Amino acid sequence: MFVIIGIVIVFGSVIGGYLMHHGNLLVLNQPSEFVIIGGAAFGTLFIANPMHLVISIFKSSVAVLKGSPYNQAYYMENLRMLNDLFVYARKNGMAKLEGDIDQPEKSPVFQKYPKFLKDHAALAFCCDTIRMSISGGVAPHELDQIMEMDIEVQEKEGHEPVSALTTVADSLPGLGIVAAVLGVVITMGALGGPPEEIGMKVAAALVGTFLGILLCYGLVGPLAQNMAKQEEAKVMYLQFIRAAILAFVKGLAPALAVESARRMIPAHFRPSFAEVEKTLKGGGAAAAKAA
Repeated sequence: MFVIIGIVIVFGSVIGGYLMHHGNLLVLNQPSEFVIIGGAAFGTLFIANPMHLVISIFKSSVAVLKGSPYNQAYYMENLRMLNDLFVYARKNGMAKLEGDIDQPEKSPVFQKYPKFLKDHAALAFCCDTIRMSISGGVAPHELDQIMEMDIEVQEKEGHEPVSALTTVADSLPGLGIVAAVLGVVITMGALGGPPEEIGMKVAAALVGTFLGILLCYGLVGPLAQNMAKQEEAKVMYLQFIRAAILAFVKGLAPALAVESARRMIPAHFRPSFAEVEKTLKGGGAAAAKAA
């Protein structure tokens, strides 16, 4: 939501200021400039990146417009989920979780948390780690190293779309100059004509430079930065799950494992100890009932 508001503010401020100077909006309506700059930008995107990364860029852009899912409510829900999972495992034994992690969509524990089920990366991270713990022969510190490697790979992959989109943003001012130069070429062909016609062609050429710079610093660049922040939030969320699982496999009680996870929540989202304790009272009863 804030991204959309920001886009409206950027373009509203630019167009509003232009109109305050009695500018003519029709002069800015240059479809050919949009075709040159936009088409060339898309072309560079396809030249520089494999198809799966291009698809990832579009998916990440849509996710930015929707906003980050990693807010306080989501973390609180996941604290309840982890508590339910650990209480269930402590009461019935880790081996009882095998069916839950093999088919999490049918698990009585995971079914209560549809948002977590839809987060395929986090679900796989959680289930795969618990599966290794159940299989035995893996020390807690070895399991921690495996989780760390998994997170590093996901972090690297998550920043690839950001890097690609940043490259596109950096190319936009140059592509705007290309459009402007082509406009100047057209203007040179009209020399000797009416001054009004020459003036309109020069204005159209300058619109290309204007669009390239505006799209770079007012839209695509900030969009890439927001994508980077969302990826950082995702990594923090995986670290949150990692802390909980590691604490539990070390033998800590479910409440202490959940507290370890709470400490990994970013400060501006982190609930207090009392808030978590109050929330988990109902969650613990539900887990016991499911068991």
